[in-house]
Amino acid sequence: MRLGVLDVGSNTVHFLVVDAHPGAAPLPAYSHKAELRLAELLDEGGGISEPGVAKLIDMVASSLRVAEDKGVVDILPFATSAIREAGNGEEVLGRVAAETGVELQVLSGQDEARLTFLAVRRWFGWSSGRLLNLDIGGGSLEIACGLDEQPDAACSLPLGAGRLTGRWLPGEIADPERLRELRRHIRAEMATVVGEVSRLGPPDHAVATSKTFKQLARMTGAAPADAGPYADRRLTRSGLSAWLPRLSGMTVAERAQIPGVSEGRAKQLLAGALVADAAMDLFGLDELDICPWALREGIILRRLDAMGSSADRRSQALTI
Repeated sequence: MRLGVLDVGSNTVHFLVVDAHPGAAPLPAYSHKAELRLAELLDEGGGISEPGVAKLIDMVASSLRVAEDKGVVDILPFATSAIREAGNGEEVLGRVAAETGVELQVLSGQDEARLTFLAVRRWFGWSSGRLLNLDIGGGSLEIACGLDEQPDAACSLPLGAGRLTGRWLPGEIADPERLRELRRHIRAEMATVVGEVSRLGPPDHAVATSKTFKQLARMTGAAPADAGPYADRRLTRSGLSAWLPRLSGMTVAERAQIPGVSEGRAKQLLAGALVADAAMDLFGLDELDICPWALREGIILRRLDAMGSSADRRSQALTI
């Protein structure tokens, strides 16, 4: 069957069309996305502004047209921290539903961590042992660790690259004092969950997901996107540490010239690098493997699992 996943994130609204059935890997068929950066389109009260809501509704409507054109039979619509934490989140959800008919499901931070962990487990398999996964979004950082498909620890922290950039690094070039304050803030916030994860024991395999980690890995020498999803990509602590002083002194325009860094994400790159550096330091990680699957794939896999369970029950009933 052909499924569509509508992902309303803090940076990007992404409608991904996939061909999928239970027991098989979902295959991407078409991608439709726009960098709305909803986390930055806030009014003085902390709500998503009217221009932001209008852009979101337009994007959802255009995704429905894509779904019709591409033969999508079911749409899985969800939203993350941008809507979850907006002061007018319920109003925005109502507007989207009223004007498009799409009811967005708002995921909690822990739900994000668990579903992303499921995707990572399926990608790397059981031979990875105890997995630790890190995901830097626009609004939040998700951390999950465990031996099974459901993590034993799943945490979400307000350490998204977009959120931190807007609050701490709004200019074209970072102020050194604000940069030091941000570094302290990130590490103090992250330290609140290190014990919860570390008590499970050291991971056998440390993994990272999200666009931020992919760009940091590419910046430090990983294969480009056109090498395909099966290329071996990783981010090393030494490589990231070597780049941090350079990033700190660059303008946004200069960051956008780094291979693999998109113009829309260049402003957030420094904050994302600080979060990644803190996580690798506090969790004692020398390197992170980059996983091409993340939250969207986790949601698809969960839906396919439910479909497979129903089919299994019907099959058993017919053979008894």
